[in-house]
Formats: sequence, C-alpha cells, structure tokens
Amino acid sequence: MTDLVTLAELGGSLAAIGGAAYARHAYPAAYWSTVGLPVSVARLLGSYTSTMDACGLTVEPSRWRALVVKATTRREVRPVPPRRGVIRPTSTGLRIRLRLAPGQEPADVAASAERLRHAWGVHAVYVRDVKPGVVELRLVGFDVLRKVRMPRRTAGDFLRLPVALREDATAFVRDYRAVPHELVLGATLSGKSMYLRNLLTKLAAQPVVLVGIDCKRGVELAPFAARLSALATDPDQAAELLPVLVKEMEDRYDLIKARQGIAPGTPEELITSDIWGLPERERPAPIVLFIDEVAELFLIATKKEEERRDEMVTHLIRLAQLGRAAGIYLEVCGQRFGAELGKGTTMLRAQLTGRVCHRVNDEASAKMALGDIAPEAVYAACAIASERPGLAVIGDTSGGWSRIRTPHLTLADAAAICREMAQLASDVPAFTPFRPYVPPVPAEASGPVASPHPVTE
Repeated sequence: MTDLVTLAELGGSLAAIGGAAYARHAYPAAYWSTVGLPVSVARLLGSYTSTMDACGLTVEPSRWRALVVKATTRREVRPVPPRRGVIRPTSTGLRIRLRLAPGQEPADVAASAERLRHAWGVHAVYVRDVKPGVVELRLVGFDVLRKVRMPRRTAGDFLRLPVALREDATAFVRDYRAVPHELVLGATLSGKSMYLRNLLTKLAAQPVVLVGIDCKRGVELAPFAARLSALATDPDQAAELLPVLVKEMEDRYDLIKARQGIAPGTPEELITSDIWGLPERERPAPIVLFIDEVAELFLIATKKEEERRDEMVTHLIRLAQLGRAAGIYLEVCGQRFGAELGKGTTMLRAQLTGRVCHRVNDEASAKMALGDIAPEAVYAACAIASERPGLAVIGDTSGGWSRIRTPHLTLADAAAICREMAQLASDVPAFTPFRPYVPPVPAEASGPVASPHPVTE
C-alpha cells in the first residue's frame, strides 16, 4: 500500500513538472506570473549581496560605517553593494532601482547584465540610467518577442506612434518630431511590409497627409488608397509627383518666412523657423511620404531614364534635407540601399536618421542600414532567423540599438482600417492628379475593423 502511495505521489510530481514545462513553452506570460516571478524574487532577495560581490559591484564601506559596524556587531566589515530599491513586478518581469555606490557608473552594472541574468534565472536584464547615481534594472522573465503582446499603456501622441515591441518589453515609439526620416531595409518575407502596415494604419487615424510611391504597380500601397492623398505606382508617376512635393515644401517655407518677416517688437513666441511655430489655424497638415522598394527609383536602362533618375534623387535629397521644418517626413523602404544604385544614394541615406533593419540576405546589406551609426548592431541584424518574420534591429545616430518585433496585421485588416479613416484623407489641390482610385467595397465584404494580432512562431 505504501508503495502505491509513493508511486501515486511520484506520478503527481512528474505530471506537475510536465505541466509546468508545457506552460513555460506554450504560455510564457502565465508561467511567469505563477511560477517564474516568485522564484526569481526569492533568488534575488536571497543572493543579492553575494551576486553583486561576485560581479564586482561592491565597494569598501566608508570609515564611519566601518567603525559603527565594528562597535555595534564586532563582525567583519564586508564590501557594500548598491542600495536596492523596491522590487516592482510586471506582467513580463521585474523592475528595481539601484543607488550606485561612490565611484560606480551605469556602465559597470550594464557590463554585468549577463551575469545577473544567470544568477537570478531570468531571460534578460537591461540597465537604464534614471538620474545621476541611480539606475533601473529591467528584468525580463521570458522572450517577449516570440509572441508579441503590445503594452496596454503606451505613450502615443500626435506623430508619436507605438508600432512595435522592444526586447525589454517596452513599446518602440516612432516619433516623427524627433526622428523625421527613416530607412527600413529587409529581404523578402522578412516582415518589412508588416512594419509598414502597422505604421501606416497608426498614421491613418491622425490628421496627416499620406503620400505613397510604390513602383511595384502599387501592390503594397494600393490597398490603403482610401486613406492616401496621392499615390504613384511607377517611376514615371513618381517623377511627376516628387516635384509637386518639393513645390509644396517651398510654399510652406514661404509661409514660414511670412511669419518671420513681422514688425519689430513682436513677441518671441510668434517668431518661428518651422511649421510647428505657426498658429494652429495657419499650420498646414504634416505630410508623410512612403516609398516602397526605393531601388526601383534608382535602376536605369537607358540614357533618358538616367536623367529622370538623377532628377528624382535630387528631389528626394532636397526633401530629406529641408523637409523636416516644413512638416514633410520620409519613410524609405527597400531590400538594399547601397552605393551600387548610383550617385546620390549615399547622400540620401545620410539624411535618414532612423534605421530599421529586418532580416537581410548578406552582411553588406546590414552594414548599409546600421554600419555608419551602430556598428555593433550589424552582427545582431545578421543573426535574425527566417523563422521570425517581423523581427528587426533599430538604430539611431546616438549609437544605441535594440531588437524589436511588430505585431501581425493582415493586409485585409489594414485596408479595412484605412477605409474606416478615409474621411481624414486631406484634399490637397496639388495632389489631385495623383489621387488614387478607390473602388467601392461590396456590402458583404464590409465588417468590423480588426485589431492587430500577436505575431506567433
């Protein structure tokens, strides 16, 4: 009888272990909340001092502290770790603030992030500088990029769009006011189009003029025609549309100059150098230009096409250099964007501050996107697996970089969102010849607008 009870207990234990292992793989968020979080907190509290000592993050105590310890406890004076704040659990991990000891810097803690990850049994540890002498450790309990769940609370605003999830479980916000132009590279089926859909559908809900150039006969951007104010579907149309955009930019500069040329004694707040300083009633709506497969604008076969290409490149460079103050922003997408495409390519790329690199077919393509701003990110981009579409590496001119992944959004759902927001499409007179045709939607095809689904393996 005792043997049967023992076998039953053993079987129950094995079933519990198996269930926990299955939950950890299939439902990582639920596993973290029920099992991983308590275990990690216990490890952190039980081994905090010894772990900091092993990582070299402790310092010798001050003389006053050493004297007090010897006088009151008569025990050995040990090195002091950074003072720990309150542990704050989250749905994806933990957050804890550390007050650094004298002589320490955030880089010291960041260098030990991998050791802390293993010591406390979490998926990753990220370090953020909060203020002088204080850093925040963000412990992520599981791989949040395997099954994307966007945070419920995201700091979205006008021209600030949460479009993807970072590897530290925070939202990646595309801020056009801070990063006006962006280059998005990626091979076929890498998720580049998914990033474009999420970005375009978020912009569709805002009072923004959306313009598209899609030289693949419009197969990528035509489904969003209801929300686009202008669309060019081949290089000939693009060659006609770009001068119109440049003329619109020049007209906006004239508007700004008219505001600057005011009488002496005018308050400083009425003097501006961009459209955001204009009164709201005078301010034109910002324009976002999407260019899908930019290489199609650069490829030439005849001498006549070379002249057309040079003109288009010149217009794009002018828009990239001067468009920010006029409220004109560029989203340039492609598979490659190197000097082999012709003159002006490198100059245009230098004006594109934001960089998003999905999976690419060779290291040279990753260097085109990230090599000039974040060389360390090139190797991370080359390591993206084909089994994870939507995974990308982002970089900026500060040299920082991070991995992100966009939520899955079908083309049909994205098109439905744009149709719902069609009333926000601005009627710019200069873009009338390029206004795309929007076919009527059959009654049986209409339905509720779907939200982005999580990306799964």
